[in-house]
Amino acid sequence: MASSASDTPRIGITTYLEPTIWGVWERDAALLPRVYLDSVVAAGGVPLLLPPVGTDPSVLDVLDGLVIAGGCDVDPGSYDAVPHPETVGTRRGRDEHEAILIRAALAADLPLLAICRGLQMLNVTLGGTLQQHLPEAVGHDEHRPSPAIFGRTDVKIDDGTLTSRLFGDRTTVHCYHHQALDRVAPGLQVTARAGDGTVEAAEVTGQAFALGVQWHPEENPDDLRLFTALVDEALRRRTR
Repeated sequence: MASSASDTPRIGITTYLEPTIWGVWERDAALLPRVYLDSVVAAGGVPLLLPPVGTDPSVLDVLDGLVIAGGCDVDPGSYDAVPHPETVGTRRGRDEHEAILIRAALAADLPLLAICRGLQMLNVTLGGTLQQHLPEAVGHDEHRPSPAIFGRTDVKIDDGTLTSRLFGDRTTVHCYHHQALDRVAPGLQVTARAGDGTVEAAEVTGQAFALGVQWHPEENPDDLRLFTALVDEALRRRTR
């Protein structure tokens, strides 16, 4: 890991922009669950927040890695689909913001970790589509058991992938989502699935480190493998 503060890899993380209440104030605010920040710091990086306002891809010039965070449903208009009744709370501005950053990161071969909604945005940005309400496809609610309750999903991983180098052939993960990948985008290789067939991880072919996972690694502080791998790759890229 980095030996001094100046060497510490800088990891950008996309944020929400939501109506928020704190103290006597009720205003829109850029926010992000602290678990993302703690995970980056514990892995040896320094987190920098990237709110969906004033998007400029040149911000990536000061970053060593990028995390596309989880959050709200992706707007079906992003992939030319009609909204499902269960698709709610979309934020088109955030979709556009993250799509710009994803394209710029891939063009620069910047280490990229896309989490839950982030994997969905990665797929949509590259030309894929989403299953808007997963329970209709798999016949159960185990990927999002109830409001604010994470599910536990067993994942089978393909050999010979970055995902398998980090986790082996199987792992159990924290999940909370009702949307998932449907048509997989060109250039995106599925590397892990749940037992019901749901895509749980995918990698961008031809990139040194561009990995998306449908689960929430930030919710398991005892397993920092994804964040550590991102920070380590960011440090390698900087030294190159």
